[in-house]
Amino acid sequence: MSSTDQPPANASTVAAPRPLAGVRVLDLSRVLAGPWAGQLLADYGAEVLKVERPGAGDDTRSWGPPWWGEGADRVAAYFICANRGKRSVTIDIASAEGIQQVRELARDADVLIENYKVGQLAKYGLDATSLQALNPRLIYCSITGYGQNGPLAHKAGYDFAIQAEGGLMSITGNKGEEPQKVGVAVTDLMTGVYATTAILAALHERAHTGKGCHIDAALFDVQVAMLANQGANQLIGHKTPTRMGNAHPNIVPYQVFPTRDGHMVLAVGNDGQFAKFCDACDHPEVSRDARFSTNPARVEHRATLVPLLTGWTLQRDTADWVQLLDRAGVPCSPILDLAQVMEHPHVAARGLRLQPGMDATPPMIANPMVMDGQRPVAELPPPALGAHQARWLHATP
Repeated sequence: MSSTDQPPANASTVAAPRPLAGVRVLDLSRVLAGPWAGQLLADYGAEVLKVERPGAGDDTRSWGPPWWGEGADRVAAYFICANRGKRSVTIDIASAEGIQQVRELARDADVLIENYKVGQLAKYGLDATSLQALNPRLIYCSITGYGQNGPLAHKAGYDFAIQAEGGLMSITGNKGEEPQKVGVAVTDLMTGVYATTAILAALHERAHTGKGCHIDAALFDVQVAMLANQGANQLIGHKTPTRMGNAHPNIVPYQVFPTRDGHMVLAVGNDGQFAKFCDACDHPEVSRDARFSTNPARVEHRATLVPLLTGWTLQRDTADWVQLLDRAGVPCSPILDLAQVMEHPHVAARGLRLQPGMDATPPMIANPMVMDGQRPVAELPPPALGAHQARWLHATP
């Protein structure tokens, strides 16, 4: 991997938006939630300095295969996905020298992100209270499993465990079968996104007050919050949601259906779309049936309707259904694997793949936002361990 300050290759020749230019971020986090927040800020133009353990770095550097690079420069794809745009230094925060180095860096920082256990950085004088005494403008974001207080605050937080304890696994998977986690670490990722929004709000507030703040971002809190309609169903309906496979608790038909050559997603969101679906299937009478004419009725008669529709969907191939229902204005999609997604023409048209250049920059997925027609993309590739030591700490790696 390149350790130089060269921008990743991008299809666009227009400068990416940099709304956070001039904002300095000190990233003491590792693995995913914190690094994801730091990468988002880097994409928006912030200068992000990643502090890593000497010799080893972020745990995810070794979470392979697959790998990018060779020999000493080899790094896991996992690390690459969350560390674009950062500079790397190595500091032993348990040493007196390391503590002083972090304090000096924090003195000039606008934002600090950390995901140590509650109270761990206080032992070194690197907690929010200590560093904000040095720099009252510092926005200090602590990302933990369970937050800064409460009966579980002492526990380490892992996405998988919190998907379980925060309720997500109880509603993920097929009815009557083993609970399932989501295929990516969605709680970590959502915590990174929520933390980023809080940091941006704090930067806006600081422009008026001149003071930073301490952000308490907990994976558990985020997981409970992102239960969304399922959480509301519990609070208001007083009936505990359960695993329903690919079916939707509040909408029918809104699930996977088998086709002649595979499967497809049918996502009918309203009564008009259901009528169009029935018309396209040459069964307009079904949408006029009182059992199926409205969504509440379809939810009530789900067990009758779904087998009926399954008989229809098995009569055509997936591609034929997608073409037919697209024309009819009925939401329908094929189920693609990741290789198909990465080669999808819409992915190419939207510029979602950052292609490697001649400097060994790894391929990456772009920031999903577009601002004035341009994607915000950090100027630097993921850094080699300690690549910016001399510039930032006036010492060799």
